[in-house]
Amino acid sequence: MPGKQMAIDADLNTGAISDEEAKARREKIQSESSFFGAMDGATKYVKGDATAGLIITFINLIGGTVMGVMNQGLEFSDAIMQFGLLTIGDGLVSQIPSLLISLSTGILVTKGSNEADFSGVLVKQLFGIPQVLYVVGIVMIFLGVATPLNIVLFLAFGLVFIIAGRSISSDIGEESIEAEVQQQETEAEEIRKPENVVSLLQVDPIELEFGYGIIPLADVNQGGDLLDRVVMIRRQVALELGTVVPIIRLRDNIQLNPNQYIIKIKGIQVTEGEILFDHYMAMNPGYVEEEITGIPTFEPSFHLPAIWITEAQRERAESLGYTVVDAPSIIATHLTEVIRSHIAELLTRQDVQNLVNNLKETNPVLVDELTPKLLGLGEIQKVLQNLLNEGISIRDLLSIFESLADHAQTTRDTDVLTEYTRQSLKRAISSQLFPPNEVTSVITVDPKVEQEIMSSVKQTEQGAYLTIDPDKTRAIMNSLEAETQKLESIGKPAMVVTSPIVRMYFKKLTEEYFRDLTVVSYNEVESDVELQSVGMVTI
Repeated sequence: MPGKQMAIDADLNTGAISDEEAKARREKIQSESSFFGAMDGATKYVKGDATAGLIITFINLIGGTVMGVMNQGLEFSDAIMQFGLLTIGDGLVSQIPSLLISLSTGILVTKGSNEADFSGVLVKQLFGIPQVLYVVGIVMIFLGVATPLNIVLFLAFGLVFIIAGRSISSDIGEESIEAEVQQQETEAEEIRKPENVVSLLQVDPIELEFGYGIIPLADVNQGGDLLDRVVMIRRQVALELGTVVPIIRLRDNIQLNPNQYIIKIKGIQVTEGEILFDHYMAMNPGYVEEEITGIPTFEPSFHLPAIWITEAQRERAESLGYTVVDAPSIIATHLTEVIRSHIAELLTRQDVQNLVNNLKETNPVLVDELTPKLLGLGEIQKVLQNLLNEGISIRDLLSIFESLADHAQTTRDTDVLTEYTRQSLKRAISSQLFPPNEVTSVITVDPKVEQEIMSSVKQTEQGAYLTIDPDKTRAIMNSLEAETQKLESIGKPAMVVTSPIVRMYFKKLTEEYFRDLTVVSYNEVESDVELQSVGMVTI
C-alpha cells in the first residue's frame, strides 16, 4: 500500500497523470485493500473448517475400519471398502456448509467493496464470464455420457449452461459496441462544447519537451529514471530554497531532433540541449593533461567544453580524472539550474498564501500581525521574490516574517524591506557564501563610487531608481569587470561587498551586465568571517 501510494504521488507530481486519474487509482487501491483484508479473515475461517473436516474424515476412516474388523467380524479389505465409501460420502456432505459459507463470504465482501447495485454485481460475478459457463456445460455433458449418472438430466443441464454462455457472450459484445459508440459520441460532444477551448488557455509553469530518441530515458518500462530524477529535483529545490517547485510537465515532441530537448517556462522556451543516447559526457576539471578521443561538445548547464564518449571509454576516462556523467544526469542538472534561475518568477501569490498558511499553524500571532494589517500578500510575494532572485533561501520563513513585521511599520518599500530581511538572515547568507575557517577574497567599492550612486537615487511613489550618468556607469562597469577577471583567473568566485545603504542600488546597476555577480553588504556578514579585499571598484 505505501509503495503504491508513493508511486501515484510521484506520477502526479511529474504530471504523468491528472488529479482525476490519481483519485481513481487511490480508490482502486483502497477497494483492493478492503477486499483482501476481508478475504483474509474469511480464508482463515474456511481453512479452520476444512482442517477440522480432514481430521474428522481420518477418524471416521480409521475408527470405522477398526470397529468393522473387531466388532462386526469383517475382513480388513471389506471393512476399509465399506467404511471408506461411508467416510467419503460423509466428507462430501460435511463440506457443503463450508462451500456455502465461502460463497456467502465472497458475496458479502463483494457487496462491501462495491457501491453498485448488489443484485447486478452478484449476477455479473457469478455468470458474467461465458467461458466459465462453457466449461461447466461441457463437464456436465461429459459426466452424463461417460458415467452412470442420469444422461438426460446432465445433458439438459449442460445444454442450458452452454446456451446461457452463448447468450451472455452476445450481450457482452453488444455492450462493448454500445460502450464504444457512447464513448465516441461523448468525445464528439466534448469537441462541440465551446467551453472545451478554455483548457487550451492553460500554461504549464515548467515544461520539458524532448525528441523521440530521449523517450527511453523517461519510460519506466524501458528502465528510464528521468521521472524519478524530476521528483528529486523538486525535493532538492524545496530543501535548498524553501519554496515548492510547480509540477514539471514532461512530454515528447516529434518536431524536435531525436536527441534534442527544450525547457519552457510559462510556455516560452528559455533554453535547449542535445544529448547522445547510450553515451557519456566527460569533462576535464582542469588538471588532466592526457586527452581522450570522442565527440567534442559543450555541457548545456554551464557551457563548459566536454567530450561525448562511449561506455567502453568510461572506465578509462574516470581513471584519468575526467568528470563523467550520464545523459539523464545532464538533463536533470540542466533542468535544476533553469529552475533555480527562474524560481523567483515561478513563485505565485497562491504559493505565498500556502506558505503563510503553513506558518500560521505554528505562529498565528505573527501572521495575524503582519498580514493583512501591515503588508498585503503581493508585497510579501515581492520580498520573497527579491530574496530568491539572488539565491537566498526563504526556508526560514519565521525570521523573514519577524523582520518584515518589525520594519513594515516604517516603510512599505519592498526593496528596502528586502534589505532588512537580508540582514536578519546574515547567518544563513554567511554560511552559504563564506567557507568556514577560510579567508574569502572580495571586491570592495570606492566610497566615492558609493556616494555617486546614492546621489543619483530618485525616490518616487513607485519606488527608487538610479539616474547616474552613462559615462560614469560605463567607467564603473569597466572597473568592476577588470576586478572580477582577477578573481576568476585564480579560480575564485566574484563577490562584491558594499555598505548596507548602497547594496541594492549597486546590485540593480550591475545585474544587467553581471547577472551572476554576488553583492553583499557588511551587515550581512557574520563577525567571525574573515574577508580580504583584493580590489576596489573605482571611477
